[in-house]
Amino acid sequence: MPAPSAETFARLRALVAIDEPDERPSLSVIEVFTGEQLATVPVGTAEDVQAAVARGRKAQAAWAARPIKERAAIVERYRALVARDRDFLMDVLQAECGKSRSAAQEEVLDLLLNSRYYAKEADNLLGPQQVAGLLPGLVKTVVHRQPKGVVGVIAPWNYPMAMSISDALPALVAGNAVVVKPDSNTPFCTLVNAELLYEAGIPRDIFAVVTGPGSVVGNEIADSVDFLMFTGSSNTGRKLAEHAGRRLIGISAELGGKNPMIVLEGTNIDKVAKAATRACFANAGQLCISIERIYVQDSIADEFIKKFGDKVKDMKLGSTYDYKTDMGSLISEDQLKTVADHVEDAKIKGATVIAGGKARPDLGPSFFEPTVLTDVTEDMICARNETFGPLVSIYRVSGVDEAIERANDSEYGLNASVWAASDSEGEAIATQLHSGTVNINEGYGPAYGSTAAPMGGMGISGIGRRHGPEGILKYTEPQTVATTRVLNLDPPFGLSNEVWQQLITPLVQTVQRLPGR
Repeated sequence: MPAPSAETFARLRALVAIDEPDERPSLSVIEVFTGEQLATVPVGTAEDVQAAVARGRKAQAAWAARPIKERAAIVERYRALVARDRDFLMDVLQAECGKSRSAAQEEVLDLLLNSRYYAKEADNLLGPQQVAGLLPGLVKTVVHRQPKGVVGVIAPWNYPMAMSISDALPALVAGNAVVVKPDSNTPFCTLVNAELLYEAGIPRDIFAVVTGPGSVVGNEIADSVDFLMFTGSSNTGRKLAEHAGRRLIGISAELGGKNPMIVLEGTNIDKVAKAATRACFANAGQLCISIERIYVQDSIADEFIKKFGDKVKDMKLGSTYDYKTDMGSLISEDQLKTVADHVEDAKIKGATVIAGGKARPDLGPSFFEPTVLTDVTEDMICARNETFGPLVSIYRVSGVDEAIERANDSEYGLNASVWAASDSEGEAIATQLHSGTVNINEGYGPAYGSTAAPMGGMGISGIGRRHGPEGILKYTEPQTVATTRVLNLDPPFGLSNEVWQQLITPLVQTVQRLPGR
């Protein structure tokens, strides 16, 4: 399958043509593999965002009034539609992002996993929860979960379905309206899923997509919504967090990573070397949780470097819409330049290229070889800065303690990978790492794919979490309702206030000693 079908392209063009206003400026969307125009989308304005937020705010109360199970059932229907349109969705992902087919499939799996988890667990997580009241039998205390209102999602280009739709699903199930700004490189990845959500039963006013530049559309979303979900760079996340702080609204942000892998003696080096190609070069390394630093115990370093280097050299690059290639293209020539600059800077300053190191214009305008470096020093750009491309550096360490120390020597703290002689040793190391997720015997997939568990970053890698209970509860306001029965807090039984005040502390202490308190 060398290219997506004409039906795929026609479906995308028809999608935008439905609502495109006359005289509206448009933005070209490029098929990454060829550099040719895929289709166009309208350029949104601040007024478009304001209108979308206003419609969402008007419709949100009725949406929130629907039973949780009814909202969850719509998300479950959406999941079935994703499964039905799986190949089409992967075509769109490959065309807009330049992904390999396997990397595109990862994203479709993300939609399936998240939609199922939140459809299944929403009622338990969002329903009223009775907790221990002040005085047993006299005070009934219930915690309710009220939706925030209108949630804004600003999504990136690297995993545009997962970071727009999967982040929107729990917000929708929680009773919010959602306005999404997709990245200008990848708008169709969001738009095609919007149509599936509408087909599943999401009201159009409850879920809106506004395409356009971040400086206009993104800023207006940050100015207008009641909660903001952002995925992108740490620098932009910092600015948005400051803005949210001034507005006193909540924000959840998954940001950059300079993720370490630790490889210790006693591991199966052949197995590690093979798995590391996925960990480092999935989506051409354009993945915030991919590995960019590998710390290898000195006693096995030579063997690992040789075997990993050979595996990387054997990787198949290409632009086919099938599973025959291991790695696709970078998203753009700008991203290609960033990677090339990092590699060239390292080479000039003395790094050794074990594999890769060159652009591949023969394959397409934005291809770059998966690249492995050794002898990387602190003065090199790639030593501490996130490359966000197919570049990984290998460092020798004396043992466990040095590996942990150097893995933690970073402002980032998003993901880590540990390969040790035993699972128990790996797990003991994991708890000492400054990282939001840690994978034992793998690179990033198992922790990220465990949608019942929280995922997010420490340090400058983010605030808040996606996935798990935190991934839906963040889109709600907890409301405590306490009902006082029989007696209130006035002095009972004719006691004077003085006597009553003297009895309160011993009474509370007695209550605290009761079973279950």
